[in-house]
Amino acid sequence: MDLAQANHAAVERMMTARPLLKGVATARDVIPGMRDGLILHAGPPIEWGRMSGPLRGAVIGALLFEGLAEDESDATGLIERGEIEFAPCHHHQTVGPMAGVTSASMAVYVVENVTHGNLAFSNLNEGYGKVLRYGAYSPEVLEKLGWMNSVMAPVLADALAASAELDLRALLAEALHMGDEGHNRNKAGSLLFLKLLAPHVARVASSDVAEEVLKFLGDNALSVLNPVMAACKAMADAGHGVEGSTIVTAMARNGTDFGIRVSGLGGDWFTAPAQVPDGLYFSGFSSEDANADIGDSTITETAGIGGFAMAAAPAIVTFVSGTPKDAVNTTMEMYEITETDHLHFTIPALDFRGTPTGIDLRKVVELGITPRINTGIAHRDAGIGQVGAGLVRPPMEVFEAALIAYAERYGV
Repeated sequence: MDLAQANHAAVERMMTARPLLKGVATARDVIPGMRDGLILHAGPPIEWGRMSGPLRGAVIGALLFEGLAEDESDATGLIERGEIEFAPCHHHQTVGPMAGVTSASMAVYVVENVTHGNLAFSNLNEGYGKVLRYGAYSPEVLEKLGWMNSVMAPVLADALAASAELDLRALLAEALHMGDEGHNRNKAGSLLFLKLLAPHVARVASSDVAEEVLKFLGDNALSVLNPVMAACKAMADAGHGVEGSTIVTAMARNGTDFGIRVSGLGGDWFTAPAQVPDGLYFSGFSSEDANADIGDSTITETAGIGGFAMAAAPAIVTFVSGTPKDAVNTTMEMYEITETDHLHFTIPALDFRGTPTGIDLRKVVELGITPRINTGIAHRDAGIGQVGAGLVRPPMEVFEAALIAYAERYGV
């Protein structure tokens, strides 16, 4: 298979993947290799000493949630004695927004790509405010996580069992036609998610519990983000491992490093320091408060939505800065570094042209154009939370390093 055929095959597998939301389960029961004492995190591999404030805070919160530590000092002691293991979510078929921290007893969405048979997982979205994904671990944060695990998760599991499956590819395609881009604007997708789940939630739960769960989902415009991320992970993984391909199959950040993986280069990560996004800050905050880019949510751009589909979501510029024309220009620029137009994700404002899909690291380096990503901005200190939103580009060094590795491996 030559390079052109390899890239076509990788992207074809990504686009023909059909991710279905199959259920909700406990992480240790479904995530491959998950075990007590293992903490999964967003982005490429990183050790405790290099972790950013939000990631450290989320790790401490997870240890408190698991009952492995009684307080911050106890949690830190466990880590420093080497009693806690860390691994990227991506190494375990999992993704998580912002800190992305997932521990053994947390509930996770289970997504199956029924076309190719691979699975992907993501934790549940906590909503806005003080949340674990931004490094908060106060009692109210842990109380909310406990309710999500003990009350909401079983209801969602029963509701999905009653509905048999939920087609996330179809949901995303419809949401793009309703003004979403699938990463930072998910208002339409979350309402579609609520609409599809509501009858089944009402059937399997008591009226009081159903009301509580549906209100929680309905009040959270990001409720669909986590299953969407798992769907994008399932799609991107379907295109990974194609010999000779230069298509990027993962982009992820841990708050310190930005990393990519490439279809034809196995499990290797290519990393460089993460950037601070440019964007709009909430009142009282500025770029001086911002942590470097963090989260696995760039799996959306990897799969052809998010920043790559901003032309479908002009209203997102009120959140990430810019103008509607900027949103269109962002999408148009991404066509220059991608393999093809998506078969299923289309943009009404561009005469229903498919979204730009399949980042080709050769084109990135040749043209000097890095992917465009829209993202939330975390405070650099644990627990303060989101301080803004904006746009960011990966460092060019990761693509250059990957291309050099490709040339060495394939002798070109």
